[in-house]
Amino acid sequence: MPLDRLDDVLAGEVRKLEQQGTAKGVETVVRDVVPATGGRGPRFLLDGEGDRPFLRMNSNSYLGLSLRPEVMAAEAAATERFGAGPGAVRFISGTYRAHVDLEQRLAAFHGREAAMLFSSAYATVVSVLTPLLTPDTVVISDELNHNCIINGIKMARPLGKAIYRHNDVAGLEEQLEAAAARTDVRRVLVVTDGIFSMRGDHAPLAEIADVVRFFDDRFPENAVLVVDDSHGVGAVGESGRGTEELTGGRADVLVATLGKALGVNGGYVTADAAVVRYLRESSPMYIYSNPITVGEASAAHAALDLLDSADGRRLLAHLRRLTERFETGLVDLGYEVIPGEHPVVPLMVRDTARTRDLVAHLRAHGVLATGLAYPVVPRGDEEIRFQISAAHTDADIDEALAVLATWEGRAAG
Repeated sequence: MPLDRLDDVLAGEVRKLEQQGTAKGVETVVRDVVPATGGRGPRFLLDGEGDRPFLRMNSNSYLGLSLRPEVMAAEAAATERFGAGPGAVRFISGTYRAHVDLEQRLAAFHGREAAMLFSSAYATVVSVLTPLLTPDTVVISDELNHNCIINGIKMARPLGKAIYRHNDVAGLEEQLEAAAARTDVRRVLVVTDGIFSMRGDHAPLAEIADVVRFFDDRFPENAVLVVDDSHGVGAVGESGRGTEELTGGRADVLVATLGKALGVNGGYVTADAAVVRYLRESSPMYIYSNPITVGEASAAHAALDLLDSADGRRLLAHLRRLTERFETGLVDLGYEVIPGEHPVVPLMVRDTARTRDLVAHLRAHGVLATGLAYPVVPRGDEEIRFQISAAHTDADIDEALAVLATWEGRAAG
């Protein structure tokens, strides 16, 4: 049956997004990777761009592990042995030794009793929040939390929800006091990103954890701190243990990803054994979705072993140094940045049209970076989000800065 009328409606909705400047547009297609050589990091060949190589500064692969030989070899060997897919959801027949070993390794890495794998970090967050947010629970969330947290809360339909201003610990305390004053609240969940991916700043986790602990005795089923540190683990902290290591704070329930700094695919949660056991019985995207493949689990285990080694610490130190080099270079060129240790480096443009123009300028000169405009970020916070990788070199950073130095719109800023 033709969908002529629905097609017209949906096409009209896309046109509205394009007119508003909020459409994502045509996706860039990577067709090949040129290995690092001659003091330069990897370059990427794109459909429609011939053989012109591009410097990629919009990847979440903060340590460049997706191209490490030992990580690729681990995936290839496991795939050769066990096949390309798991064949079923885990409680039927889709659990392999590689899944169990990786969960145990992740729990040990984070100093927890247990861990649990999901197909993605987004699926992890949604599948953690929906079972934990009961009809007797109030959830309190940072205003700049990721879309997965927002949607997880919507799907859960808790007793109540409150938003506190970004990283405002005093505001969080007020919301906790209000929840504690109610007689119908048995449990409260405080939810925050560890690293906020649009800005590269981090939650003041130690202070947040202290406030949550202060109110814990006032709720029959505890005050629980849930942190999504998908952009933190493997990117910040002396040993790559993320925002907890950076700040000295500790989450009760920690969510992170295998698909960013670890360079593979999938998400995970780590917590007390009782919490994880309950989530295995109640998390919808765990029960009803296939797990990551055996190859992916084996590759992630290899990546985690690499991160948790002297070589990993060298990569992290290199990443911090490159991030500082790039931030300093931007400031010297007169650009506004939000400084921080995280390899997300936001160049604040604060105008949608100029943001689009700068993205086009960068691409025309062989640099891939992401422009963020409303509604992804608030109006007035439009930016270019650069993402530094340990696979980059000093020459790569200097190349990007040289391109930015030639943008005519810089003077208008």
